[in-house]
Amino acid sequence: MGKFGLQFKATLENVTNVRPEGEDFRWYLKLKCGNCGEVSDKWQYITLLDSMPLKGGRGSASMVQKCKLCSRENSIDILKDTITPYNAEDSERFKTVVQFECRGLEPVDFQPQAGFAASGAETSTQFPEINLQEKDWTDYDEKASESVGIYEVTHQFVKC
Repeated sequence: MGKFGLQFKATLENVTNVRPEGEDFRWYLKLKCGNCGEVSDKWQYITLLDSMPLKGGRGSASMVQKCKLCSRENSIDILKDTITPYNAEDSERFKTVVQFECRGLEPVDFQPQAGFAASGAETSTQFPEINLQEKDWTDYDEKASESVGIYEVTHQFVKC
């Protein structure tokens, strides 16, 4: 069993508090089986709403799956209390924004998509429904009369 942190890095322009919005936010991951090394070829997503029982009555996880290659049962769970916003002062630095508890697998890739939200750095203007799939996002803050953006989104996983 291991914990992996997803670290997020981006350049923020006049925004702060970049965060996943809601319990139904989809974390798109590619996962690697710790037993045979098979990496999923398709993006798989997990949400806080997902809960599947673990074999043997050991609780539940966000996702339980059998490896296609070796048939081993693996699981991954989102640790809700570790979800942290990415703020203006974090700009251009890696910061852990969520942790996953993994049994038998590890995340190897992440694809940000829709469902992020942010706030105007000076105005607290809310920007819901941000899609980061293109690794860049721009908008305009009417209250501050300035452009806002999230640029050069990258990520990495770290063992916790």
